[in-house]
Amino acid sequence: MDQTELETKWRTALSSILDELTDKEFRKLLVNLEKIPQGLKGGVKGGLPRGNMPSVIILHYGTEGSIALIDRQMKILPRLDAAVQQPLKEIKELKKLLKKNKETHPEPQAPQVEDVLGLKLKTRDSQDGKDLWEKSIFDLKSSGIFETEAIVGKVVKKSELLTYDTKTKKGKFFFYLGVADETASVKLMVYGEDLHRQIKEGSSYIFRNLIQDGKYVKVNASSSVSETKPVNVPEEFEREAERLVYPESPLTSIKDIKSSPPQTHVSVEGTVTEIYPVKKVKVEHEEKKMKRFKMRQEAEEISVTMWGEATEQSKDLSVGDVLRLEYMKPKEYFTEVSLNSSQFTKITKVQSVGIQKVTLKIRGIKKATLKETQLEVELDTKLQTLVVASRLLAKTLDFQLKKGFGDDLLKRIPLSVEAEIQGNRIIKMADPENI
Repeated sequence: MDQTELETKWRTALSSILDELTDKEFRKLLVNLEKIPQGLKGGVKGGLPRGNMPSVIILHYGTEGSIALIDRQMKILPRLDAAVQQPLKEIKELKKLLKKNKETHPEPQAPQVEDVLGLKLKTRDSQDGKDLWEKSIFDLKSSGIFETEAIVGKVVKKSELLTYDTKTKKGKFFFYLGVADETASVKLMVYGEDLHRQIKEGSSYIFRNLIQDGKYVKVNASSSVSETKPVNVPEEFEREAERLVYPESPLTSIKDIKSSPPQTHVSVEGTVTEIYPVKKVKVEHEEKKMKRFKMRQEAEEISVTMWGEATEQSKDLSVGDVLRLEYMKPKEYFTEVSLNSSQFTKITKVQSVGIQKVTLKIRGIKKATLKETQLEVELDTKLQTLVVASRLLAKTLDFQLKKGFGDDLLKRIPLSVEAEIQGNRIIKMADPENI
């Protein structure tokens, strides 16, 4: 049997396998066939019929490469029944027979190419298009990994830096990574503070000399980590990698958060009732951005503080928005419990009020600079702080913008204005007397 005969038999077997898949399974398979242009994929608008797909798959992945690919994808779906596995088994046996024939009657080999240093150039594994040293995460989890092998994957999630104690030293550092490739995801346990700074979420890396210790796959001092080109990861494996590092926490009521002992992380839903401007505060000799707002859930209200980069997630919030906050850290100060953002905090708007047109009464001035002014305003019988560009304020109320303008403005309040607000910021203003 030669390669042509193998391809012919594989085309027939592949057609049989694809016919066995449900529409949902077939669509899931197509998502992972990244080498095939979207317009050619069957099952999508303008795509080819399912019966044409065996030829398309073999064209883009080769005979042996597509056999290995389909074998792997059927395990992922999973389709381990005889209707799918029997044709695969027969083809793999034919492949072994072809390989045995080649070994018995080898073809003449071209001279080995060497680089200028006399080192042998890398060869490719003809079965799945990977380098000989590269192992998929799916295969790592199912069969382990040798010292000569490595995985290549995208760092989807990185934990905060953690510590552990040894018999001789305290405060050693480690952290977790959620890493994924096109086949699966895995949780890596990584030692070292330097690697925590070096490895970035969203980047892809080659992980070599990994250690398997019980349920953990570890990266230690003898391992090698090198950044590489981006790895395409299906959305399902991205979500799985996130959950490996930080499992989803069920929603907790504000009442339970206040009455229960402090937990590591919680998720909560509520309605925004008040928003405060961003501030810069010193924390352990380091200046950090901070933004606070309050959330209500039925009769209970809680203060929420976002820190650092997490403040960006709350910049477009408005009073009345319904939010889901995930991965928040409860904190008790004296008898008051509040929520603080963590490295993994995620804000989702369940319901947004967007831009609001309101009539508000200016009651006081909290801070006034030539750039922006923080006003204490009365809105819906409640006091809150809103921020407005000082130039807009001066134009609306017809005063000269100069140093100390706040003192002159104080003489005119309380006064009412028509405004459009987004979050805690006034974006448009009009003096009712001039409308």
